[in-house]
Amino acid sequence: MNVWVINGPNLGRLDLRDHSIYGDITFNTLKEFCIGKGKELGLDVEVKQSDSETEIIHWLHEAADKKIPIAFNPAAFTHYSYAIRDAVAMLKAPVIEVHLSNPLSREEFRHVSVVSGVVTGTIGGFGLLSYELALRALAAMVDKKS
Repeated sequence: MNVWVINGPNLGRLDLRDHSIYGDITFNTLKEFCIGKGKELGLDVEVKQSDSETEIIHWLHEAADKKIPIAFNPAAFTHYSYAIRDAVAMLKAPVIEVHLSNPLSREEFRHVSVVSGVVTGTIGGFGLLSYELALRALAAMVDKKS
């Protein structure tokens, strides 16, 4: 089963972000982690990252057309991108919103997720484990449908 892990703005530069929030990881670490965990779960994981709202929306449209399950970290777009929310709402396969940090324990503007209402579930606050849990959830949901 093909699964995409889509990451939003600034996640490609994790090595430069606040380590007390995001841990001591790089985007490459995150990518390799997701691909490896996917293999353990029988998933073919493709990891994508973009700082462009337009590119992310195109990926979400493609995933909707192909019915590809998604683990999605919209990053800052979580809090204000209604265009991304609308694209997520078109997805036919399960989609898990995932965050390295716990947005509710951070600044008040991060407490609102405009995408949470249109995803299958949300996992956050566990660092890389958040991604593993999202992949495990997707694997279980896809297996259940088979």
